[in-house]
Amino acid sequence: MSEIKVRITLTEEMLGTCSNNKEIHAEFIASKAPDAESREEEIAAIGVDQEVEKSMTVFPRDEDGNPFIWNYLIKGFFKDSCGALQRCKGAEMAKHSEKIKAYKKIIDGCVFVEPRKIALNFDGEIGNCQRPLRGQTAQGERIALANSETVPAGTTMDVTIVTLSDDYDKLVMEWLNYGRFKGLGQWRNSGKGSFTYEVLK
Repeated sequence: MSEIKVRITLTEEMLGTCSNNKEIHAEFIASKAPDAESREEEIAAIGVDQEVEKSMTVFPRDEDGNPFIWNYLIKGFFKDSCGALQRCKGAEMAKHSEKIKAYKKIIDGCVFVEPRKIALNFDGEIGNCQRPLRGQTAQGERIALANSETVPAGTTMDVTIVTLSDDYDKLVMEWLNYGRFKGLGQWRNSGKGSFTYEVLK
């Protein structure tokens, strides 16, 4: 078993992912929480602001009102990264990821991220990002407006990645390197939430 302590620094703003509507969040998102206690914790952490539209995605808030992200966002990023890197056959940056089998089960059962609530450290205020979403339907193309809270480039977060086998450490480093291209939060395909990192002593 090993622990890798990392400071992540956003190179682009990151968008919130939680629905600002507690009923929607409870039904579609928090229902995936492993037990009732963590489900209630996630619903309570939304901190719905009556002045903001219910369709907006936000960051959960801690007891002092500070925004954070849940640790499972990092694990989800690892799965996304490994899946993408496996398509880069022969690339140096994917040397270890392209060889691993059943990577989702390995990430679920052998790679853990601490703490559960990952603090977002930044100066200034929470921002806002509005963008159009286009979709093809049976009635033709439809456009909707998406609205999200943001934290700025330069935001840092400190995490500890625990691997149950040292064999997975090189994989974790490949996945973290991939954060330069596709990062965390919503609208990742546009580069939002991309990051660099440093390993802390």
